[in-house]
Amino acid sequence: MQRVTQWNLDFTQHSEQGDRYMELAHRVDEALGFMAACGLTLDHPIMTQTEFWTSHECLLLPYEQALTREDSTTGLFYDCSAHFLWVGERTRQLDCAHVEFLRGIANPLGIKVSDKMDPAELVRLIDILNPENRAGRITIITRMGPENMRVKLPHLIRAVRGAGQIVTWVTDPMHGNTMKAPCGLKTRSFDRILAEVRAFFDVHEQEGSHPGGVHLEMTGQNVTECIGGSRTVTFDDLGSHYHTHCDPRLNASQSLEMAFIIAERLRKRRIASWPSSMNQLGTIPSMGL
Repeated sequence: MQRVTQWNLDFTQHSEQGDRYMELAHRVDEALGFMAACGLTLDHPIMTQTEFWTSHECLLLPYEQALTREDSTTGLFYDCSAHFLWVGERTRQLDCAHVEFLRGIANPLGIKVSDKMDPAELVRLIDILNPENRAGRITIITRMGPENMRVKLPHLIRAVRGAGQIVTWVTDPMHGNTMKAPCGLKTRSFDRILAEVRAFFDVHEQEGSHPGGVHLEMTGQNVTECIGGSRTVTFDDLGSHYHTHCDPRLNASQSLEMAFIIAERLRKRRIASWPSSMNQLGTIPSMGL
């Protein structure tokens, strides 16, 4: 944390998001200085340790079953291959063995849905995986492209809300926007990724529901795998630093740009939700990103 102003400097020079990043980094430095003055030094465990949480699709059942254990204190079964597992388009059928397996473990679960998902089927699937309607059990991860998001997501939200089901809504704007470049490489467009994120927030705002998260595939390296962004990567640039062995990732500059855009949207949403009397009195505190 004490080197935050040195992170990704080669990616943030001479760009709008780079200037904003450095402004934020200097504010973090000031906050760390204040904490040190209060006696919370940088060698405190809260500043030197972190927790990692892992997640993947529940796809290979023999692998998942081999890593499933019974908790001796509760009698519940947990799949220890990851903290969070999800079913996708290939594995979320109601009579599928994957759904039957996930029904029996106590891990938090995700359901990835595209524009092909029928709202009534989603309600039935949630009921199978979370019959007690426990908060935190189910996350719905939408991946359908920006146009379909605006058309299909409202119906899914209304069906789940009408059934009284408690879920967390997350958008995955990466997988619904994959395309093949003229050179043959798989890529994604930053503009379409951003458009799907905006559609996700817009729909939830219209429906009065809560946008609970954004899933991005990214790296801190200066790769050229997704086209677009303020420091534009073109089709011709893809071959220069295309390092992924699986899916195209946002590079450091594109990731920072996306993060600031999302943070601004969240800040506006938060300010808009405050009582009007606070706005009129001018008592809204200064908010960071």
